[in-house]
Amino acid sequence: MTTFVCSCEDTMPLDGRAIARGCGGKEPRMAEQLCQAQLDRFQAALAEGRPLTVACTAQAPLFRQEAEEAGFGQALNFVNIREAAGWSEEAKAAGPKMAALLAAAAVEMPAVPLVPLASEGVTLVLGRDATALEAARKLTETLDITVLLTGAGAVEPLRAAEFPVARGRARAATGWLGNFEVTVDGYAMPRPSSRAAYEWGPRKDGAVSRCDVILDLTGGAPLFPTHELRQGYLRADPADEAAVERAVAAARELVGSFDKPRFVTFDASLCAHSRNRRTGCTRCLDLCPTGAITPGKDSVQISAEICAGCGACAAVCPTGAASYALPPAQALLKRLRTLLLTYREAGGETPLVLVHDETGEAMIEALARHGEGLPARVLPLRVNEISQLDLGFLLSAFAWGAAQLRLLMKAKRAHGTEGVFRNLDYAQHVLAGLGVPDHGAPRAAAIETDDPFTLGEALRAVPRRGLPFPPSTHLAMGAPREMLRQAARALADGAGRRGGEIAMPALAPFGEARVEVSGCTLCVACTSVCPTGALSANPEKPQLSFLEDACVQCGLCAATCPEKVITLVPRLNLAPEAAQPRVVKEEEPFCCERCAKPFGVKSQIERVTQKLQAQGHWMFADPARLRVLRLCEDCRVFEATERAMDPYAGPPRPITKTTEDYLREAERAKRAAEEG
Repeated sequence: MTTFVCSCEDTMPLDGRAIARGCGGKEPRMAEQLCQAQLDRFQAALAEGRPLTVACTAQAPLFRQEAEEAGFGQALNFVNIREAAGWSEEAKAAGPKMAALLAAAAVEMPAVPLVPLASEGVTLVLGRDATALEAARKLTETLDITVLLTGAGAVEPLRAAEFPVARGRARAATGWLGNFEVTVDGYAMPRPSSRAAYEWGPRKDGAVSRCDVILDLTGGAPLFPTHELRQGYLRADPADEAAVERAVAAARELVGSFDKPRFVTFDASLCAHSRNRRTGCTRCLDLCPTGAITPGKDSVQISAEICAGCGACAAVCPTGAASYALPPAQALLKRLRTLLLTYREAGGETPLVLVHDETGEAMIEALARHGEGLPARVLPLRVNEISQLDLGFLLSAFAWGAAQLRLLMKAKRAHGTEGVFRNLDYAQHVLAGLGVPDHGAPRAAAIETDDPFTLGEALRAVPRRGLPFPPSTHLAMGAPREMLRQAARALADGAGRRGGEIAMPALAPFGEARVEVSGCTLCVACTSVCPTGALSANPEKPQLSFLEDACVQCGLCAATCPEKVITLVPRLNLAPEAAQPRVVKEEEPFCCERCAKPFGVKSQIERVTQKLQAQGHWMFADPARLRVLRLCEDCRVFEATERAMDPYAGPPRPITKTTEDYLREAERAKRAAEEG
């Protein structure tokens, strides 16, 4: 790959030797004004036909245009080292950071999967007054309009029926752009004779309206949670003329085919939500702000059409059933690893990783243009949403050598961020359990601000502390759950703590399902519902085993256990034994008294037969029937057949007499008396 690094008219110093570390040891091509006076250098590099990385994002459109005109077919990447590193009071020390940013930018991200949406423009306008009619009139040329008035006030009828107008209150709504369904109560059509105000005909509850777009001008409660994230649902206060005009303008654009990113990849087979009508994990259901996640029979269901991409479900999913796809966790971790290891290799020390989204990028640029810029040791990493970050990401950052980690978030917390704050707390517990000192300032925390200068002050206030052990170089591979375990073990190896246990808060994604052995009957009902195989039975003998590494603390085993002897203990077990199944309880099997084949649990068979015998149960009064319980499933059939046992036979039924029986007996007695 060819790399161009421009000093932007010498407004930032460049350390060529340090920057070369981010280019695979190959010296980058330096420039002072690559976008104008030295554009020929870029054009010559296009002709070489090798992948290109340009350390400039401000002039990216120009470079893309040149590449398109030249028919350039290789990868073309851009990275911002000016606002992120060069325009800073500490720019002379930012060489290692520039190297890290260049190396991280070269890590390819997979293509974004898309979800197709289609809208034919069928629009339902909800309103309370003439504002709804006026908005509908503006949209009739581009959309297929129907107006639904609440009937709360008098509304003058249209002079001509340009579009249908009805009365009703929208009770509930489901769906998304191109596929809405609205349930209406009090639905009624206007009387043709309506004069000064609409008069309505017979009313009907439970009417259903299907449409592509909803324009809500009622001024009442929204039809959807976090309605601003529901694509195709537009809402404005009818008293705010400017807001109504903006909503009308937005509605005009909602006709045609649209592609939205598939933010979350979901594997239902890994979901720990429910089994056999028992509810276990509800972490994603509790956090999803849009209602895109709903409970299903054995797993949750995620609507890609409704999902707004906050990633809260992926941040807290303990099994990895829900994983963020923009980009996938493994690709993002590869970029994070490259960023940190290259920074170290280029001579950087005590790195502070600053994770931000698009809004944060604008704040970083403002700080560089109008303030002191980012400190040289602050490594910015952009993600799609801060709320997508799972515990594996946070622990991996420290395993690869991050001294501190800060998440740049808006001053007003966005929807779905509860999960990432929970993960920050988990990360703090893990680091504290490994003996990593924080010196009064948390190693992992959030910076919540909308002010770039406040951001700069907060970053400079973070104490310069290094990790007390060397960084790992492990590769993050596999499913999110596996990458989380890899990061935790890498940290434990670095700290020399591979034998300890760290107590964790509730809902942590790992721990022990502790079984009270004395009360366990080895019914193994827990093994049939465990979604990860943490609890397993031995098909050869009565035995229950537990694999702690696989336990996600979903609680299905505890909810299913008939004896209620299972409790969840959230903890991080760093011992190698946690990766090996251990026997929780085992007993001697009972051997069939006919063929000697082992089956069942000896203590249970003995207890049941003794109890039935002591109670004198009518069904087992015959010793031969009682003996059947001491035979295996095959021999029971043979025994019942040979002895002609009727499984439905019961004790002799008592003789009952009807009125006719008594009458007949009386008649016989009378006859006998007469004959005598």
